[in-house]
Amino acid sequence: MLYDLLYPLHTKYFFFHLFKYITFRAAYAGATGLLISLVFGKYIIRWLTKRKILAQVREKGIKSQETKTHIPTMGGLLLMFAITVSALLWCDLKEPYVWVILLSSLAFGAIGVVDDIRKIKFKKGISKFQKFLPQIIIGLLVGIYVYFFPKDISFKSYTTLLFLKNWFVYLGWFYIPFIVIVLIAVTNATNLTDGLDGLAIGLGAEAIFAFLILAYAVGNLNFSHYLGIIHIPGAGELTVYLAGAAGASLGFLWYNTSPAQIIMGDTGALMLGGIIGVAAVLIKQEVLLLLACGPYAIETMSVILQVFYFKRTHGKRLFRMAPIHHHYEKKGLPENKIVVRFWIIGILFLIVCLSTLKIR
Repeated sequence: MLYDLLYPLHTKYFFFHLFKYITFRAAYAGATGLLISLVFGKYIIRWLTKRKILAQVREKGIKSQETKTHIPTMGGLLLMFAITVSALLWCDLKEPYVWVILLSSLAFGAIGVVDDIRKIKFKKGISKFQKFLPQIIIGLLVGIYVYFFPKDISFKSYTTLLFLKNWFVYLGWFYIPFIVIVLIAVTNATNLTDGLDGLAIGLGAEAIFAFLILAYAVGNLNFSHYLGIIHIPGAGELTVYLAGAAGASLGFLWYNTSPAQIIMGDTGALMLGGIIGVAAVLIKQEVLLLLACGPYAIETMSVILQVFYFKRTHGKRLFRMAPIHHHYEKKGLPENKIVVRFWIIGILFLIVCLSTLKIR
């Protein structure tokens, strides 16, 4: 909006020439998302509390979890508001990729809204079918758009491999179901990780930052050619959107850090995962999700291993509780220590993820 309104004035006032630069708008999008979360956070908390939109016991058998029933949930509404306003203000709204990631992430968040409301009213969320079906539909819509309306037709069905320069995998028609699988995996892994104060949102901010850098590189002709990655015209505008999302996430963390004043619920977790997944798809860096979202992958694998081991051993457990952050909580580690250590692990994954741009 500001780009469309103010950049044309650069012919008369040189200052407005700054709006041409993605880096300038990304910086202010991040600041906008951060400030909106900080300013409106206390009002959202008050509004949710007044309407008794409070969290249910997230994990029975853990005392620290059972004390959180008084905390407002559906805090993802704050994220949705902050990210949307930031995007509308600072992104070039003529770029279709901005609308793809904005609308799809809001759609994922809407699934979470329905699930959270049912948990509050009926003590039980929507069924797996009711949750996965709309996720599949959103994934199909994103996949169809990327497949049939690519920014660069020569790479429409390709994805990028790790550590290999100018080597890409051609998926053909399977690229659409591949995108569906990627988006479902990321959104639900994010939701699964949202079990401790500040855990999912902190790791999400790190992953968003990784794809912010990657989007800028992919969208810049010189950088993409130098690094040997696919160049996608217009993808650089995702940098602005992701900067706003990163800022909004940090602002939310202000209220979500232990002891949390608000919980983002499925509303925020599904939207957060949607942002990360759709960003990866649009810049064709889906494989890098394994590194950018490394802690999410660890959490998901811990659940898979727990279930597999439980069935194979007829009732024995590999971990005291899964996801694995609850395993450490059961062992007596303080919640803050677990969360910060996961953040550190996430930073290590982030460094490796970004280093793949050069190690090729």
